[in-house]
Amino acid sequence: MAIKENEIFNHLFVLEMANNHWGSVDRGLSIINSYGRIIRENGVRAAIKLQFRDSKTFIHSQYIERDDIRYIGKTKQTFLSNKNLKKLVDQIKKIGALTMSTPFDEKSVQTVADFDLDLVKIASSDITDWPLIEKVSTLKKPTIVSTGGAQEADLDNIVKFFANRNIPLALNHCISLYPTEDSDLALNQIKYLKERYPKNIIGFSSHEYNDWSSSMLLSYALGARTWERHVDIEDGNFEISKYCSLPDQIDEWFKSYFKAKEMIQGPDDSRRSISKKERAYLDSLTRGIYAKKDIKKGYKFDKHSFDKDFYLSIPLNKGQLSCNEIINDVTLTKNIKKDEILSIAHIDGPYNTNKKLRKVIQERGYEKTKID
Repeated sequence: MAIKENEIFNHLFVLEMANNHWGSVDRGLSIINSYGRIIRENGVRAAIKLQFRDSKTFIHSQYIERDDIRYIGKTKQTFLSNKNLKKLVDQIKKIGALTMSTPFDEKSVQTVADFDLDLVKIASSDITDWPLIEKVSTLKKPTIVSTGGAQEADLDNIVKFFANRNIPLALNHCISLYPTEDSDLALNQIKYLKERYPKNIIGFSSHEYNDWSSSMLLSYALGARTWERHVDIEDGNFEISKYCSLPDQIDEWFKSYFKAKEMIQGPDDSRRSISKKERAYLDSLTRGIYAKKDIKKGYKFDKHSFDKDFYLSIPLNKGQLSCNEIINDVTLTKNIKKDEILSIAHIDGPYNTNKKLRKVIQERGYEKTKID
């Protein structure tokens, strides 16, 4: 798998379903179908991500009954057999989304392989879990890592590890607080990650809950090109976590992405092209050259006599020379009357003889204004 396949991450949205199915295949299918509609309506490329944990290996046998320990009780409560997980994976494919999982143990990595999922995720809590990372690498699948609380050396190590194995890797800036306050988002880290790891797609895994547009606009502008949010649905049976988004909020999130894309388009390594519409507006504010008095043909232009014999005013007319043109050392080839425009037809030199320059001057400004 070539590094160029990093492109699988470019403009990819990951909808983290996690274990919000709560052990119910029907609820899981409802979540998938709800977001399938939002994905199709917005025409985005998205993956719906599950979390895989094998309770027999993930939880120590002596603690299996300790439901008071958060992830022990939740893992048991949200358990789905591989047969039922496969039903969810098949439905994700059916709605046209990519399939993805975060495996939390080696046996779950094998489940990713058995299901032949499109992508795999390494959680921020596992960025230094090298036995798990080694196992994930055997999949040779495009992988996203959430950076969370990782140190710079940890990031360097995992980037180098995947690069050496020629496995596409994306890095998601992530704050491991659920939910995340706006003041904790540290979005400038996206810029830091882009500069430090220029060969990797950089993304943003978002857990904030105040709105669904601001961080999209900012993260896109800073260079994020893949995004992730936790998703859920309201059905009256389970409390929705504050960091989870609902279908209408994800719809707003997608639309903010398109707005960001619209607003930031243009080259970032060279000067932009100026549109005809913008140039026409600028030309309407550009002063043209007018004669202060009658001047006879043969007049020689120089900077000392210009202010005495000509003046600048709007409007600029088609074919008229403007304040932007330097006309030293050219000659007036025909008589010009007081208050008449100085056009390219009045002078010799490049503005008259150079076809490209002449065309620009002839096409800009207003139709020639009649001066009474």
